[in-house]
Amino acid sequence: MTRLNPANVNDSFAPRLALAYAAFFLASGWYLPFFPVWLAARGLDPAAIGVVLAAAQVMRVLGTPAGTRLADRYGAPHRAILAAALMAAAAIALLGSVAGFGAILAAVVLYALVSGPIMPLIDAYALRGLSLRARPYGPVRLWGSVAFVVANLAGGFLLDVLAPQHLIWLIFAGNGLVVLVAMILMPLPRDEPAAPSGAAASHRHLRQPRFLAIMAAASLIQASHAVYYGFSTLDWSRHGFDGKTIGVLWALGVTAEIVLFAFAARLPPAVGPIALMLIGATGAIVRWIATAFDPPLVLLAPLQLLHALSFGATHLGTMQFLSRAAPAGGRATAQGDVATANSVMMACASALSGVLYGMGGSLAYGAMALFAVAGAACALVARKL
Repeated sequence: MTRLNPANVNDSFAPRLALAYAAFFLASGWYLPFFPVWLAARGLDPAAIGVVLAAAQVMRVLGTPAGTRLADRYGAPHRAILAAALMAAAAIALLGSVAGFGAILAAVVLYALVSGPIMPLIDAYALRGLSLRARPYGPVRLWGSVAFVVANLAGGFLLDVLAPQHLIWLIFAGNGLVVLVAMILMPLPRDEPAAPSGAAASHRHLRQPRFLAIMAAASLIQASHAVYYGFSTLDWSRHGFDGKTIGVLWALGVTAEIVLFAFAARLPPAVGPIALMLIGATGAIVRWIATAFDPPLVLLAPLQLLHALSFGATHLGTMQFLSRAAPAGGRATAQGDVATANSVMMACASALSGVLYGMGGSLAYGAMALFAVAGAACALVARKL
């Protein structure tokens, strides 16, 4: 890949990208822990919440590849990010104004459809722009995690003072900030064409067994977080933890993730993409098995630090692999296909988690450990390939 002129290496691309990650994860930091609480305040039971969360993941399967392919076709990922962010903010505003399972489900489906491409588009934009400038990914991406911690802590305090039915407007505020930051993202030089064979070439990564194995491993390990994302706040509230404690618990996990991202560039070369994913799977297995037994706060807090492995190491391994394996002219498409696989697996895990949590409470975490075991097996297959 052709690098930029050295005079442009220290331009404002990285700070603006860091702001984009921060804005996106500020919204996510309010959405993940508090959206299920808002759904419960709207009268949905655990099974219905699981259906809504699963439906959102299914719709991302449709929206993500469509958005990323359009971005590759027109060669303007920064404009695609802005368009998706505008539509997502409008969909959240609509969601906040409806009531009843059917209307909420329809609005969530719309939101998932238009917001699904945002994260893979930002990641594809980041990997290409940072590579052109010979800059590492982790130290820029960590600002998203910092914003997630801020959102968790602030949300924890707000959970004690805001009525649950108003939490949706925190999510709307975060989405509005994404729109504002997307307006200042810098354009990138147009990427090389994927290949003269056109559409077939843009899908050639899907015919590579190693790519498919890595995609399956990432999807399974990340899907093992379904109970955590969907029901941990409700479960901790049921055990008597107040909003501040819940916010701190979420923040602990992401703080550990930040430390990993900050030092990612210093990892030895032997710790490559597959090694990182195996480390992530191991952390997830330990984390979910232990959490299934309702550990007390004194043990739950250090278990949250394993988020650096279960999510952080898995994500870094996936990004490392994509930075090396994604085809020129099809980077957003490859990123979108991995995100789509994540959505498919997360949809299955979310639907299952609603049923399992309704039946056995925190024992549902035990099933999530099995997802991580399957992810580790796929990573080992990729290593052999």
